[in-house]
Amino acid sequence: MTRIALFQARSGIDPARNAAALVGAVRSAKGGGAAMLFTPEMSGLLDRDRQRAAAHLRTEEDDEVLAAVRTAAREHRLWVHLGSLAVKTDQERLANRGFVIDDGGELRARYDKIHLFDVDLPTGESWRESAAYRPGERLVVVEGTPMGRLGLSICYDLRFPALFAALAEAGAETIAVPAAFTVPTGQAHWQVLLRARAIEAGLFVVAAAQAGQHEDGRETYGHSLVAGPWGELLLEMDGEPGLAFAEVDLARIMEVRGRVPALTHRRPMPAVEVVPG
Repeated sequence: MTRIALFQARSGIDPARNAAALVGAVRSAKGGGAAMLFTPEMSGLLDRDRQRAAAHLRTEEDDEVLAAVRTAAREHRLWVHLGSLAVKTDQERLANRGFVIDDGGELRARYDKIHLFDVDLPTGESWRESAAYRPGERLVVVEGTPMGRLGLSICYDLRFPALFAALAEAGAETIAVPAAFTVPTGQAHWQVLLRARAIEAGLFVVAAAQAGQHEDGRETYGHSLVAGPWGELLLEMDGEPGLAFAEVDLARIMEVRGRVPALTHRRPMPAVEVVPG
């Protein structure tokens, strides 16, 4: 069995405060016996005021939150999946980038969010992630983590099952889904989509989420969870920030895939015939 921790954050507009909360979560996760900590999307800065946020944006090499978490991971000998940070790139737009940090504080992998959230909600909320961020261009599976071969995704990627299928076919045993889901979409779709992705791919899904009313005025759904390959819930948190633990048995993957070997039955889809009315 592998013990993991999920940090459900309420990240704000001050990266230094967010970094301190993350360092505290690393310390508490290690103290609770976890081998790996998972944190949400935008763990370092959550601010919809782009002008105000711009003063805090850094490249990956200069990001104070990433540096603090790497130091904490090394000091406490804990693997960390830092769900994502907003980082400057050599292009005009930012990257929404997740990081896998090993227990020596080394960066083992990075992943840029592929699917960007552009939507107008019935509540009046409007989001245009592509206005500030550029999409990623590659899928990532990290070998040798405490959760086996770890596939990476971020938030809105959850709605694209082909991404999860591709990660599973590349050998992923766990897929991380750090998120900052809105409340309406979270209430309607969060749990059912995560469980569906776990069932379809026959693996573990670990989803650390932002939760509650944030300094910038937005509200996120929370309910961080861990789903097993049979779709069972091993953990589901509520809507408040905090740290929680789950026990994961990776041997369940082969057991479940032996019962429902859908991955081995997957075939390329033929062309669609559209029959005129």
